[in-house]
Amino acid sequence: MSSTRIIKIDPGNPREDYFKEAAKVLKEGGLVIIPTETVYGIAASMLNKKAVDKLYEIKRRPKDKPFALLIDKKESIEELAGAIPPAAYRLADKFWPGPLTLVLKSRGAGTIGIRMPDNQVALGIIREAGTALFCPSANLSGKPAPVNLEEAIKDLDGLVDLAIDAGRVKLGTESTVVDLSGESLRILREGAIDKNDIDEAVEKKTVLFVCTGNSCRSVMAEALLKKKLKEGNRKDVEVISAGIMMLSGLGASEATKEILRRESIDVSNHLSKRITGEMIRRSDLILVMEKVHEEEVLAQAPEAKNRVFLLKEFAKIKDDSLDIEDPIGRSIDFYGQTFRVIKEAVERVAEII
Repeated sequence: MSSTRIIKIDPGNPREDYFKEAAKVLKEGGLVIIPTETVYGIAASMLNKKAVDKLYEIKRRPKDKPFALLIDKKESIEELAGAIPPAAYRLADKFWPGPLTLVLKSRGAGTIGIRMPDNQVALGIIREAGTALFCPSANLSGKPAPVNLEEAIKDLDGLVDLAIDAGRVKLGTESTVVDLSGESLRILREGAIDKNDIDEAVEKKTVLFVCTGNSCRSVMAEALLKKKLKEGNRKDVEVISAGIMMLSGLGASEATKEILRRESIDVSNHLSKRITGEMIRRSDLILVMEKVHEEEVLAQAPEAKNRVFLLKEFAKIKDDSLDIEDPIGRSIDFYGQTFRVIKEAVERVAEII
């Protein structure tokens, strides 16, 4: 059995050609020991069955226990997982890149663990490989997870094709593993991130208001809820708004600015945004002005069905329609009427979130 080739890398100034060399080995079905910020791991391309089978053999792991995947950008989470809960986005936004593994429902069957490491060498190799990498810790079963290459190569020399030596890892503690694949969050392993930090991140909710152009109704609703939450010293809710039309980057309408100015609210810096599927999936509560907005939201993200409501459902004012009409092109008095309905509904929303 031949020895494993070792490449020593300066972690502060890693050479791109070493990333390419490691990626070539991975693409060809080889195994590579790589550093992360937590511990050293054995990487295999998720696309190469032969490499993955060898990884299971080395780790002496049953094949019904999948390895976690390392990714190089947050957006990859949507390529690998399905039915992603809003809490997963909040945790990824706060802790990625970093020592957090999220267990989510797979796009296929079962579940999948995903992490974006905080290590430039690991990220560079994943990027060059062009795919997520299975990467369990670089130790044999029952041995401690290695914090430097000397510990990793001791039992694995000759079993892997290449090893990257980037010195001692930054943390030396394995990632925290959070399972979001069920009805409630479970911490499967408390590692570098403690439970209190996880709970604090998850407790924050996101409310999304949706109208047509994101220049009047959703702007009013967003501004009113932000004001209400500030008055109550609430910091556990993020409020955003968007429109279903193509235009982005426009300001609030002049009438909207005037109506909100009377409430001592300044929206002169508002810029319209077009709604996206990711925005919808990140939101815990989605409040729309008209049925057509609900239809667009669900067309982009059908899994959000139980989180979408017509805003007027929360108002005491009842009439034949639950739509809040678009005031664009109407009189300032009509804007005022629209504002009063939105304000009444938003005040109730603030009480229940």
